[in-house]
Amino acid sequence: ISQYYGAHRPEKVREAVHTAMLLTVIMGVVFTGVGIAMTPLMLELMKTPAEVAPDQTAYLTIYFAGIMGLLLYNMGSGILRAVGDSQRPFYFLLVSAGVNTALDLLFVLKFGMGVEGVAYATIIAQAVSAALTIAVLIGYDGSVKLSLRDLRIHWRMLKKIVAVGIPAALQMAITAFSNVFVQSYINYFGPDCMSGWTAYTKVDQLVILPVQSISMANTTFVGQNLGAGNVPRAKRGTRVALTMGALCTCTLMVPLMAFSKPLLSLFNQKPEVLYYGSLFVMWISPFYLFTCVNDILGGALRGAGEAFPTMVCMLSCFVVIRQIYLYIVSHVTHDAVLVGLGYPLGWVCCAISLVLCYRLLPWEKKQAALHAQAEMDEKEV
Repeated sequence: ISQYYGAHRPEKVREAVHTAMLLTVIMGVVFTGVGIAMTPLMLELMKTPAEVAPDQTAYLTIYFAGIMGLLLYNMGSGILRAVGDSQRPFYFLLVSAGVNTALDLLFVLKFGMGVEGVAYATIIAQAVSAALTIAVLIGYDGSVKLSLRDLRIHWRMLKKIVAVGIPAALQMAITAFSNVFVQSYINYFGPDCMSGWTAYTKVDQLVILPVQSISMANTTFVGQNLGAGNVPRAKRGTRVALTMGALCTCTLMVPLMAFSKPLLSLFNQKPEVLYYGSLFVMWISPFYLFTCVNDILGGALRGAGEAFPTMVCMLSCFVVIRQIYLYIVSHVTHDAVLVGLGYPLGWVCCAISLVLCYRLLPWEKKQAALHAQAEMDEKEV
């Protein structure tokens, strides 16, 4: 969408929008069924302790039952960001967070619904953000305007979406599935280590969120500028994004390491949990700069339509190398920190491979291919 928008081709933008939205609805139905069906298997693979398994089963079943809202919001906000509108998706996310928090308090404290209440609060909040996003797209005055009557699959456009989307989806899905096994290694060290890892991942998300946002913006920027035929500007934007990401990460990383225990105590105050959580923070945080390279260069390559090499790099490093490392470490030593360092190892290897992919990408040929494709589309019309 960003490439066609940058090339001033509104008819192709409309085809992409309506194909993508209908595809999202279909995938939402499939993922609802698959997610609910696979919940017991996922918990078994993670070696979930018996005392928490019933609550986790209830939460995930409800969560997957309402996953359609999450998918529609993600697709709708992605469409808006592709044309430069990143403010409204952010506002809708704030509304969703507010609704989620309020319903958490209502369902858990007032009605005593426990974990099920938290799950219902989550899916209702996601449905609200999805409804707001869809409403904006329906009322949009421009090429991304959504018309329910025009929802259909444009097969040539679907092929192009799949060419970019499937590698990215496989990379994220397989990496997430691989993380199930990583969690099983952590769970081996007992409930305190498990809770310490969970608390660490909470603060971890706060640190990496800014660079993920910058990466999404850069993906749109690269796509629009390649569509407009301005390769130097696309590259310059990526360099600026890398600088911004590194500065944001360093700004957050230093206080995180300095005040790790007070931050972790917001999620769990047990001394043993804080001990494990602070260990993970101190050993893993210095490697966050490599995640900047991974997110931003990976986003730039996807913005250029090169999702396949990005997938290969990330799967090789985040899944294959990481799992080999964890298997070896788990058979040599019983140190939770060494298990946790499987994450930075994957980040470092991936950063090196993505730098090589980015530098070796024939940008000028990519621009020429986009121009040739535009001419072919015009001849078909």
